[in-house]
Amino acid sequence: MWLVETLQYNDRVLDFTSAGLGQRPVIALHADGGVVISGKNICHVRDGATRVLFANSAPGFNDLFTDAQGRVYTGSIRSDPFSAGARTPGECYRIEAEDRATELYGDVLLSNGIGFSPDGRTMYHSDSAARSIRVHRLDAGGRVTPAPGIPVGGNPDGLAVDVDGGVWVALYGGGAVQRYLPSGEADMRFPVPARAVTSLCFGGADLRDMYVVTADNTEDPARAGTIFRTRCDVAGLPAPQARI
Repeated sequence: MWLVETLQYNDRVLDFTSAGLGQRPVIALHADGGVVISGKNICHVRDGATRVLFANSAPGFNDLFTDAQGRVYTGSIRSDPFSAGARTPGECYRIEAEDRATELYGDVLLSNGIGFSPDGRTMYHSDSAARSIRVHRLDAGGRVTPAPGIPVGGNPDGLAVDVDGGVWVALYGGGAVQRYLPSGEADMRFPVPARAVTSLCFGGADLRDMYVVTADNTEDPARAGTIFRTRCDVAGLPAPQARI
């Protein structure tokens, strides 16, 4: 997944800085071309045309991810993510087709990164305000059952899962990317020259290049938000394309 403010697409620059509630949209590639984008709604943008896939009473949606079937999972945002104090919880949805979505669970204080285990049977979901990665088991019918979450020493933001089942999470305000084992035990940690580490993904021919996105740069403050790349000992899982 990618966090963007502007996107160069078919020689056009699309500006997403007014996505809603202060969040920046996240995108996934679509199998038919174009991208699926979060913001005030979830939409598919292709060849200059926008098709809204899902919208409801929530003022905005944050991170999203796709499963092996190409369905899109996303979390709603019902409070300003940068405001202190009490929050209105949002929900997690699975979008199965245009205008057809299932609410999987609620009580998400600040929705962020979403990912799946290598076998697709466990779902991970960052809740930044709760400082936890929420964990759910998925059965063959797509129903979810809550499992013990993973407490995070910081504010979990975007996440990605590797081929061994490790869960890598960006620590917003923590200056690092932290890997957790499926058991919840903290494992490898990559320091990042930034405080506001917002997202990450795997890439490269062997999926061992890790790209880390930040909103600042402590080594060169003038650069502000930065994309860093490092090599990882374990490969990441490929991100499925959306098919709705």
